[in-house]
Amino acid sequence: MPAWLIPALKAVLPHVGTIVSTAAPVFTKKNADAAPNQTALLQQQITELQAAASANDAHIKDLAAQIQKAVEVLEMGAALAERRHRRIVVLCSAATALSVISLGVSLFIFVGR
Repeated sequence: MPAWLIPALKAVLPHVGTIVSTAAPVFTKKNADAAPNQTALLQQQITELQAAASANDAHIKDLAAQIQKAVEVLEMGAALAERRHRRIVVLCSAATALSVISLGVSLFIFVGR
């Protein structure tokens, strides 16, 4: 599993319930005796749908801002990991070079005896 996925899921998962509850609003139901007042019922349903769409828009913008923050944090973490990796590579290279020099000196002393 990619390392960036866990923080992204932790940022997104708390808001999934809110998005789902907003995305599935309870609309006004049609009644059998509402035939004469069909226009008012239709207008009320349209109003409810518009309100749900605007609420979804607000939640999507909030989620997008949180995802953007999560991506920025992930980028900072990746940059830090890259710096650490470079430092480790330099230290390993220095240790390898020192080991080779030590081996050469020890062989020189061993052969020179």
